[in-house]
Amino acid sequence: MFKKVLIANRGEIAIRVIRACRDLGIRSAAVFSDADRGALHVRLADEAYYIGPPPSTESYLVIDKIIDVAKKSGAEGIHPGYGFLAENAKFARACSDAGIVFVGPPPDAIEMMGDKMAARKAMIAADVPIVPGTEEPVEREEQAINIAKEIGFPILIKAAAGGGGKGMRIVAEESEIKSGVRGARSEAKSAFGDDRIYIEKYLARPRHIEIQVIADTHGNCVYLGERECSIQRRHQKVIEEAPSPLVDEVMRKKMGEAAVAAARAAGYFNAGTVEFLADQDKNFYFLEMNTRLQVEHPVTELITGIDLATEQIRVASGERLSFEQDDVRIRGHAIECRIYAEDPLSGFLPSTGLLRGYQEPSGPGIRVDSGVYEGAEISVFYDPMISKLLSYGKDRKQAITRMLRALEEYRITGVANNIEFHKDILKHPEFIAGNLSTHFIDEHYRPAEEPVSEIEEAAAVTVALAEHEVRNKVTLSSLKKNVTSSWKMSWRPGSEFNKK
Repeated sequence: MFKKVLIANRGEIAIRVIRACRDLGIRSAAVFSDADRGALHVRLADEAYYIGPPPSTESYLVIDKIIDVAKKSGAEGIHPGYGFLAENAKFARACSDAGIVFVGPPPDAIEMMGDKMAARKAMIAADVPIVPGTEEPVEREEQAINIAKEIGFPILIKAAAGGGGKGMRIVAEESEIKSGVRGARSEAKSAFGDDRIYIEKYLARPRHIEIQVIADTHGNCVYLGERECSIQRRHQKVIEEAPSPLVDEVMRKKMGEAAVAAARAAGYFNAGTVEFLADQDKNFYFLEMNTRLQVEHPVTELITGIDLATEQIRVASGERLSFEQDDVRIRGHAIECRIYAEDPLSGFLPSTGLLRGYQEPSGPGIRVDSGVYEGAEISVFYDPMISKLLSYGKDRKQAITRMLRALEEYRITGVANNIEFHKDILKHPEFIAGNLSTHFIDEHYRPAEEPVSEIEEAAAVTVALAEHEVRNKVTLSSLKKNVTSSWKMSWRPGSEFNKK
């Protein structure tokens, strides 16, 4: 087992790994930029090292700086968290070259699954079902037209090296293909430095369901059930739950075995997630594999009782998995809401500034994974996620009820947030019924009120302050009359506060 692990990340995921290290008796080393000098992950780690200016391109994404700090700290392993360098094969190789263990999959697996075309070919060879489409990059617009006619509209044009919805275009008819191809190529080139694209059949109202897998270096690979991630905005997940309302035992076994086959085809070890699209008839198709710990991994931890972060570290140190497939049991239901500093009434624009007030909910069945505290700053330089709020219950109904209670208790001031947005979604009859799809937000979400203009908002604040001042005006004479506080009076003999 490692004696020290460096966490090449920030925020709540850095804290999650720090806690896992502590549970295993391992010292943790954090890294920080100028913007994160006072960050919570810096305070909680056993050691912390400065790595540069606030922009991630000058700090958290600079491989040489991370490797140098790892060497100086004496860390034997580097955990990348998610985002930043987590799915960077070059970084994984740099760790190996430096004699440091990358807490994640091998570089070749990262590269294969990061290239959507290579991944599709590997899945076909492994008999994992894929969405109908091309096996080679599409070179010409005329080629795209012929393929679309063959598989039928609508189609999805996707970046071969893409992710997160970038380099993606939905095309409903032939007249849109040329502009879709050009737009996808341009965005893919800008986002990934790779303008290769491919085409898939676009599934109407699909569900996004993923399978958590974990493998060791001794040939063991297991799946830990599924997560429903269909509540998305602009291809980004916002609410996740486990298990899925759609999946039964038969479907779970089929998807799990397909996910394990996908991982084995990639020569995979450590934790990873195989993502599928499913239709309402329970047919499912391989989408991609995320070669890292997912943001939503805690819902799987809650329903299985397996600590994925500690298991990752154990596997990276060379140990066998601490459980087998038959040991995995799913109990209860868990939901995760991603709490962001953003304004749903203004197109979900990020909100930055100080958290002037911050109080997390608690109570039975509630977990909060956060990287902030009251007085912390939501910076313009990084993702505006404040926390991951999780609920757990004996069934889905109780998990929803507990999540709504937690959302009511959550107090955040100083920045806009999406708490009310989450309430609206969880209270919607279609969500409660489990009738989900990746189009859920577009089809069902309507803000409770229209955005208020800056002038109207300023006027309302002025009136409220004026009324407050009038109601609470204290004169000098009244102060003289009440020089002794009620607290002191309550302890004096004969005080009216002591009368029964």
